[in-house]
Amino acid sequence: MEKKKVLTFSDTEQIIRRLKNEDKSAVDDLFAYYYPRLYHFSKSILKIENGIDDILQEVFVKIWLNRQKIVNHETFNAYIYTITKNEVLNLIRSNLRDHTFKDQLFQHAVAEEYQNSLPLEYEEIKAGIDKIVANLPEKRQRVFVLSRNEGLSNKEIAQQLNISEKTVEDHITHAIRQIKSSMKEVGIISLLYCYLFL
Repeated sequence: MEKKKVLTFSDTEQIIRRLKNEDKSAVDDLFAYYYPRLYHFSKSILKIENGIDDILQEVFVKIWLNRQKIVNHETFNAYIYTITKNEVLNLIRSNLRDHTFKDQLFQHAVAEEYQNSLPLEYEEIKAGIDKIVANLPEKRQRVFVLSRNEGLSNKEIAQQLNISEKTVEDHITHAIRQIKSSMKEVGIISLLYCYLFL
């Protein structure tokens, strides 16, 4: 059985250097390594395969266009996964008015026993979750917003708020637990909205 290739820090450093030197073959190397991993990652969120190829094409276009902004090869893995997650969520948000797309998502993302329930409209769900987030303790709310809305890493949040990364992790864990609990109380049952906001 063939062993999966793993990119070492040294490999990544060389590829990023080539990328910044306008070497388009560096994108091919990244694509060969990351495509199957990002495909699986995208499908784990989206649950359906429609649109994943378009998402990943956009991811690698962004990597190329923003190549000069990549400053740390050690964080590149987290960087490309964050871009992918954001592209998946953008796809979901942009297609919520497409009833066929929304029905497919609902069928795959919601437990079978809930599939006959009437799904709440996106705007209503978002307003409900925004209200829940607004009721979190101030520091916890700030950490959650920086993480989920602004896409900062735990390390970046820790530096910005002058707290430890462990404290950031604790705030996020407790925030998600509190939000999920409140979601159940108000009847928000679709896992889709966990993917969108949590």
